[in-house]
Amino acid sequence: MSRNIEFKARILDAVALRRRAESLADGPSTVLDQRDTFYHAPGGRIKLRQQASDGQSVQSELIVYVRSDEARARLSRYERLAPLGDPSGTATHELLAAALTVRGVVEKRRTLLHIGQTRVHLDEVEQLGHFVELEVVLKPDQTEAEGRKVAVALMDRLGVDPSLLESTAYIDLLEAARKSNTGVASG
Repeated sequence: MSRNIEFKARILDAVALRRRAESLADGPSTVLDQRDTFYHAPGGRIKLRQQASDGQSVQSELIVYVRSDEARARLSRYERLAPLGDPSGTATHELLAAALTVRGVVEKRRTLLHIGQTRVHLDEVEQLGHFVELEVVLKPDQTEAEGRKVAVALMDRLGVDPSLLESTAYIDLLEAARKSNTGVASG
């Protein structure tokens, strides 16, 4: 099982953050259009990711992960089963929807950069806005504490405001927004 230390934060100035990230990056960015369908699953999260890069055909992967909901750099354990034999993901979606039922869908445009051992995601998420996610991919012998130090140092170099850290996944934020909108409309 792979491990990383990650955090997510809202960003107020996406253009400025992208410039800072690109100045630190090991190479050029990749832009990905992603559709993540989440399914109800006990003991973790399961999502089908369908993505296209630079007008290429859609590729799909199944991602299963366990992560705590904390507004700080936190450990995430994940296993990816990719690519699927069904590149569009349609058959896999139908199977998972029947077995687990759909929890929700997150659609985003992701700009991916690499800075050392860290994947930097600059995300524009439909209905939510702009975010940055850092994923420090831990080496087999690297401790969580060492990974947190890398994440915090890069967060500081990028100028990410710690008060804007998010504790939950995009799917959780979308669900909370829907509940909030429902409550306002009925009140």
